[in-house]
Amino acid sequence: MAIETAGQKAAKITRVRIENSSSIKLPKDTESNIRRILDYLPSEQVRGVERIKLVDFINDPRLKSMDVPVTGDLPGLYHPRVQNQAPWFEMSMGALLQPTESFMKKFMAKSSFKGNLAGLLFSLVGQHYYLTQKHSVKRTSLEPQIRQYAEKNLRNWSAQQSEGSVRAKIFKPFRPVLERWAKWLNKKAAAAQKG
Repeated sequence: MAIETAGQKAAKITRVRIENSSSIKLPKDTESNIRRILDYLPSEQVRGVERIKLVDFINDPRLKSMDVPVTGDLPGLYHPRVQNQAPWFEMSMGALLQPTESFMKKFMAKSSFKGNLAGLLFSLVGQHYYLTQKHSVKRTSLEPQIRQYAEKNLRNWSAQQSEGSVRAKIFKPFRPVLERWAKWLNKKAAAAQKG
C-alpha cells in the first residue's frame, strides 16, 4: 500500500476520449487499437489530452489562412490548449484509408492502416509532449525532435508487435544490412535534392 503525503491528492488517471465522427467504414477494432497504442506510451506524455476526434477529412479554417500550402490530405492535426479547452487530436480517416482512390491504393492503405495509425498517433503525442512538457527544446529544433520521437516509438512499437512472428524471425539477420542500405539511400536522396 502506497504512503500518501498529507494534503496531496493521488494522481487521477483519465482516459483519452475517442469520438468517431467519420462516415468512412473503419477497419475492425480501430478504437481498441488506438487505446493500445496510447497505452504503449508513458502516461505522462499523454497527460492533458482530452480527446481524439476521428473525422473524414481535416477541414480547418486556420489552415487556409496560413501561407503554408498543404499538398494532399492532412492526416492529423494537434489542437493545443486554448483558454479553457484542453488539447486534443484530430485524425483524418480519409487520409489514412484513401477511400476515393483506386482499388490497389485502397487495399494498400487498409493493409498498412494499423502502422500508419500508430505513426500518426506517435507524431501527435510527440507534438503535445514537446510543446507542453519539454521546455528545454528550442522552437527551431522542434520538428526534428518530434520526428525522432515518433520514429523511435514507432520502431520500438512495431518490434514489440512483431515479436515472435515468423516474418520477424526470417528478417532479423538481414535487418542491419537493410538499415545501412536505407541510410545510404536517404543520404543519396538528400544529396540529389541539394544538388
